[in-house]
Amino acid sequence: MVRVSAGNIRADALDPGHRFASMPLFTLGPNGERGMARRQCTAEYKIKPIKAEIRRRLGYQHPQRVPAGVVADIAIGISVDEICRARDADVGYMRNTFPLLDLGWRRGDCVAYLERHGLPGTPKSSCLGCPFHDDGFWATLQAGSPAEWADAVAFDAAIRHGSARANADGHPLRGQSFLHRQRVPLDQVRLRPKPAAADVDALGCGPWTCPHPSDTTSDSTTESKTGPASVREVA
Repeated sequence: MVRVSAGNIRADALDPGHRFASMPLFTLGPNGERGMARRQCTAEYKIKPIKAEIRRRLGYQHPQRVPAGVVADIAIGISVDEICRARDADVGYMRNTFPLLDLGWRRGDCVAYLERHGLPGTPKSSCLGCPFHDDGFWATLQAGSPAEWADAVAFDAAIRHGSARANADGHPLRGQSFLHRQRVPLDQVRLRPKPAAADVDALGCGPWTCPHPSDTTSDSTTESKTGPASVREVA
């Protein structure tokens, strides 16, 4: 198994000397305008390092051109519940495949398979400080992982006025940014988790995909038209 990384997005966001890949933080303007920041983190911290490793294994590192016909098959674990997120690769040297779709498996089938093989309680993958988390995630984190909850609360407070790099360059955020869609400090949010059964088919994250704003249904808040920008996930 090979793990690739582009660093720690939370540490980078708080480092005034590091370029910040925008996270989809919920924003509150000086006059109460509600919006959402652009999302660049999926491409910068997931897709780019994976593509670099694929190129390395094929023997054609950037900026070399990968010859036609040299292709790596990429197995992506998107289940039938998330079929809308299955898409072709945007480069010719990768061919996306979806074995769970071929099997017709839903998330419940994956959970059952893991349980049969001695891996019960496998959680969904996600970034700790992701704004797309629902109240169920935050409530579970608060109750079961106090250290990680404190970490998320601290990060939420630290990004209130935008990235450290932008502030250091004299471009502070006009307004405030938050991890939670209620747009209050995370430790002041009144969490309203849904019943466990309602979360069975909720979207998770993976190396190639993150939920879109329209995928999340943690509350009925409607963002303003100046909010979520249309951002490509693949750089």
